[in-house]
This record gives sequence, structure tokens and C-alpha cells, in this order.
Amino acid sequence: MRAYFLAVLLVAGQVSAAGDARVGEALFKRCASCHQVGPYAQGGFGPQLNGIIGRRAASTKDYKYSEAMKKSGLVWDEKTLAAYLCAPHDVVPGTSMRFWGIKDEQQVADLLSYMRSLR
Repeated sequence: MRAYFLAVLLVAGQVSAAGDARVGEALFKRCASCHQVGPYAQGGFGPQLNGIIGRRAASTKDYKYSEAMKKSGLVWDEKTLAAYLCAPHDVVPGTSMRFWGIKDEQQVADLLSYMRSLR
């Protein structure tokens, strides 16, 4: 499992940093059924994602995280977040996130570009 996680990180590291935030915002609409962003964002079916890049996993107070996420020790930098977007259950086995992942590297780059804008 650890070798697979490292492989996912290597692939995620190849994701272009030059994603399009406008495209990412449109792609995020798929995520919005579980995750909120913006000035009034709060945890619901999933945690709010404002300021996600640079934030420690399972650190917001308004969401009940899985034990797997609490114990992950992750800090959401762009490589880790890209890997998670590609294969969440491989990066954090036991996560409660109900999502299979995004295989398109450009879509991941676009989402990351949008997420960088969330403060």
C-alpha cells in the first residue's frame, strides 16, 4: 500500500501547476454537494475547504472526521492534495470520503488552481 501511495504522489507531482482556476471553479460544482467554500462555508456532509492548502488534515472544528483522517498526519500541500484527488482511498485508507477520484491530470491541476484561491 505504501508503495502505491508513493506512486500516486509521483504522478500527482507531475500535475501542472498552471491549472485554470475558472475551469476548476466549474469542476468544483461536483464537490459542492458535500463541501462548502466561501465566507459562510461550514462543515456539512464533508468539511469546508477554505484555506485547504497548507492546512493540517482533520483540523476544522465544524466537521466530524474519520479516525483514518485524524490519524493520517497529513498537511494538505499541493502534491498531497493532488494525490488525494486522484485516489482518496489510497492516500488515506479508511477515509469516509465517498469519491472514487479524478484521473484527468488537467482537471486536478484546474481544481488545485481554484483551491489556491480559497482563503
